Parts: sequence; structure tokens; C-alpha cells
Amino acid sequence: MKSFSKLDAIVATLDRVNVDTDQIIPKQFLKRIERTGFGQFLFYDWRYAEDGSLREDFELNHGRFDGAAVLLTRANFGCGSSREHAPWALLDYGFRVIIAPSFADIFYNNCFKNGMLPIRLSEQQVEELFERARSTDGYRLSIDLEKQTISDEQGAQFRFDIDPHRRESLLKGLDDIGLTLRQEDRINEYEARRIQFQ
Repeated sequence: MKSFSKLDAIVATLDRVNVDTDQIIPKQFLKRIERTGFGQFLFYDWRYAEDGSLREDFELNHGRFDGAAVLLTRANFGCGSSREHAPWALLDYGFRVIIAPSFADIFYNNCFKNGMLPIRLSEQQVEELFERARSTDGYRLSIDLEKQTISDEQGAQFRFDIDPHRRESLLKGLDDIGLTLRQEDRINEYEARRIQFQ
């Protein structure tokens, strides 16, 4: 898993509440067994018209959000089914950070397991960021995981909370397998002793 410490990136806005995982990555695209290649299908029903053309009324299709790595959205993001493909699609599209007032629990956990940083801020703080993003083309945020801060070039600064274990895992780029492999010597030692007693 790719580590995360700091990010300075363009912010894309998705001004919707209760965005569920079936909208993030619709079910017809869940046939792949790899973790990559899902970005092209992200928000598919919202991004594309029936003829395959881009919908002009969908936020992420606006050129001002090209190259964005931070997604700013509303409450209860990632609700619905527990598919891990949702964070895979967001990450493959280019997002490393998602900022919202709240997330569905399973989606929130899956983000950390895939190297993404979901940040909870208050409704008021999220609204302030939306206002700043609306009024500034190419609006950027700097996220520092070590200091647990978010800032912009206009002087805004917010602090966010994160579980210390999840923070450490992201900083070191350790998913569940990586964390287990840190105990490889002890695992091998146990396996060697177990063979002796068979």
C-alpha cells in the first residue's frame, strides 16, 4: 500500500448527501478481480449520458476539477452496500483524500485499508470549504497527516482527528497484510516450533 504523509492538491466538490456505493461504482462493473481499472467507471450513471457522452451538469465533469486528488462532499458518504470496489474506484480515479462531515462505517474503514485518507470535519467547516472552493478556480488544500491539519493559501486552517493506529499505518503504508508481515520473524518461529511437535 502506498504511504501517505502530505498532500497538496486541487479540490473537487460533490455537493450531495447520502452518496451510496452503488453510485460510486455501479454493480455492473464489479466483475474485475484486480483493484485497478475502476476509476473510469466512478460515478458512471452521473458522469455519462445514455449515449456515452459526458453530462455537463455533473460536477466532476467540469474542467476546473481536472487532476483533483481531494474530494469534498457531504454527510453519510459511502453508505449502502459494503463493496470495497468503492474506494478502489475513487483511488484509481486519482483521489487520495475525501473530506465530509460523516462516512458510512464500512466505507470509512475500507478507505484506510486501501491507502486513502477519509477526514471528518464539522458541517460548518465543510460548508466553509465548499464556499472557498466555489469562489476559487483551482482551489487547493494542503493536508498534513502527521500534524493532522488541513490548510489553504488563503489562511484557513483546520485540525482533524484520526485514530492513532490508522494514522501510523497510513504514514508507513501498511495495510492489514503489511501489518501482519511485520511479525514475520515471530510467525516463522512459531511455525518452526509447530513442525517439531507434529
